[in-house]
Amino acid sequence: MRTIRFALPILLAAGAVYAQPAGAPWDTSGNGKLTGTYYFRQVVYSVGDSSGDLGDADTIYGVITFDGNGGYTISSAGANGGAVLIDAAQETSQALPATPGTYALNAAGYGYISSPGGNGDTVFGLLSANNIFVGSSTDNVNGYNDVFIAAKIASPVPTASTFAGAWTFSDFDPDILNGLQAQSMFNMIFTASPDSNGHFNVGPIKGYVNGSASPYTQTSTGLPYIFSNGAAVVTFPSNGTLIYGQKYFYFSPDGNFAFGGAPNGFDMIVAVKTTTAPALSGLYYQVGLDANQGDIDTYFGSVDFIAGAAPQTLLGHQRINDFGGAVNEQYGAALYDYTYTNPFSLSGNSYSTSTTAFVAGGGGNVVISTGLGGALGFSVAVQAPTPTGTGVYLNPQGVVNAASFAPFTARIAPGELITLFGSNLASAPLAITGGNPATSSLGNVTVNIGGYPAPVFSVSPTQVSVIVPYEVTPGSVVGIQLTNGTATSNTVTQIVSNTAPGVFTQCACGIGYGWIDHLGIGNSSATPGAPVSDNNPAVEGETLAVGLTGLGTVSPSITDGAVPQGQYTTTNTIGVDISGTAATSNFAGLLPGLAGEYQLNVTIPATGIAAGPNYLDVEGFGPDGYPDSYMSYLLMPVQATPPSTASSATNARIVTAPPRLFHSRQSGPAVRIPVKKFFARPSAGTANE
Repeated sequence: MRTIRFALPILLAAGAVYAQPAGAPWDTSGNGKLTGTYYFRQVVYSVGDSSGDLGDADTIYGVITFDGNGGYTISSAGANGGAVLIDAAQETSQALPATPGTYALNAAGYGYISSPGGNGDTVFGLLSANNIFVGSSTDNVNGYNDVFIAAKIASPVPTASTFAGAWTFSDFDPDILNGLQAQSMFNMIFTASPDSNGHFNVGPIKGYVNGSASPYTQTSTGLPYIFSNGAAVVTFPSNGTLIYGQKYFYFSPDGNFAFGGAPNGFDMIVAVKTTTAPALSGLYYQVGLDANQGDIDTYFGSVDFIAGAAPQTLLGHQRINDFGGAVNEQYGAALYDYTYTNPFSLSGNSYSTSTTAFVAGGGGNVVISTGLGGALGFSVAVQAPTPTGTGVYLNPQGVVNAASFAPFTARIAPGELITLFGSNLASAPLAITGGNPATSSLGNVTVNIGGYPAPVFSVSPTQVSVIVPYEVTPGSVVGIQLTNGTATSNTVTQIVSNTAPGVFTQCACGIGYGWIDHLGIGNSSATPGAPVSDNNPAVEGETLAVGLTGLGTVSPSITDGAVPQGQYTTTNTIGVDISGTAATSNFAGLLPGLAGEYQLNVTIPATGIAAGPNYLDVEGFGPDGYPDSYMSYLLMPVQATPPSTASSATNARIVTAPPRLFHSRQSGPAVRIPVKKFFARPSAGTANE
């Protein structure tokens, strides 16, 4: 029997980073949450050419048992069906022997498992409140994209009689045949009503094929299903044009979510029970896949549905593995953090954009998506648990960018101002005043990040804002621990990146308009230092000053927490665009006179920007020139026609009061649900909802 490894059909691009994070041990306080026997399925897609086209695929599925103490075993053949590996390139299918592995989870269920493929890679993922684990090997060393889903087997196990009600299914299928001689990518969505008596009553199946914006339809009625060891087997017609043959389905313990695929294929199907119209609010964990013209990207992350009147707002983060054409049309990948906001309006169980349909089920504890109009892909978002602790307690979900409130799965950057949420963190509110340095102790509170004292900006009993020390190493895992007087908190682990941009917002809540100031350059009617607003919008060709954090290290170097005097520019390259149109940045660096804040000067393109609210997108690049982070927020109103000719001024520094830094958010960190990185942006409307 050959070694169980995923095929490696490509060479990695020079400069691409595929290193697993190293450094501090991962927080394992949540290991006991992952225990018992689960069904799992992992699909793996490898790049085959310089355009990012699919070259190979593997599927592993079966039974995995977690011991609650950081170890797992893949069941051998014969134990609840065992585990199976399907390899497209080698046209083989084989039962796997009993295979051990390891995992580590923090108290919020965030962490990793060693890849069941036995290739030395790590599946980073998250365990939901209802015992569903979702993840992806985003930073893998072997050059592929994958999605991993597992759900604990209920006791008693599901049977044919329990499979009933209204369901919605999303199916992604690369349809690899004959040793990769023929392939197409399909994306399907359909509803079904199993009758608890072996009949799978399926509605019309609508699907898209890569390269085609027009849907195809398949009609299949009266399909049979059976159950074995708690899993369903549904048989579709063998001559189906979109979906055919047997499909295996595994279920979450509460019976509201299912996932699976063909026993001899490379598809992934996710489904939700849709009997109750949900209310979406709070933090969710997500994994997904996007495909466009053969280029497959995968991601995992977290999203926050911000409670409020319709339309609600999403704030999300995805850790994306973007293979193929994204990086100079070479073999390799862009591995980066993507944070974003977007409005949504839930109608019954669903909402949609021009490229993606979302369906919520199980009373709102699971949300799935499917691609529309040729923008292929799928995702599943599962409700996150709510960790609690006693004494001085740091919430593992509460480490967020202090400006954008990007969810906790986003990486942190040297010099970034972050906010830590928890309980008993300080005895009373206290903050440094403008022009004073942030020191390592404030109100008897200290914070250690990666072994270095973090400058403390503000404290309160429920949240503390600190500056990430410049000494932490990008790519490493660091522990964060707070001390209040003589009492020490739990340690929360985070991964460090080169950049993690987040713009301060006028509501001090991470959404809505940003703290973006006019400079009187390109718009002589604007007062320098006045904030951009609906009544005082930016104009095409104008240069603005953006207050933000998370741009990383600077030159010359500066002491942690010091108040900058003079010019300190970022060592990382920073790119910017306005709603997808490239803009110009002539300065990115620390804001003089305040600790922990950066300034980015942006010149709006002279033409082509639509009037109304626009997205401000900021991208950070690592030292190797590859993408490192990307944020996209609806933050700035623009008036298309300049009211006057451009000023001849050349100094684009803020000359009046800078954006505020101290934010007293009363609730927990914002959490919005993702709409994938190809979501449709609204053309107009207000950003202050």
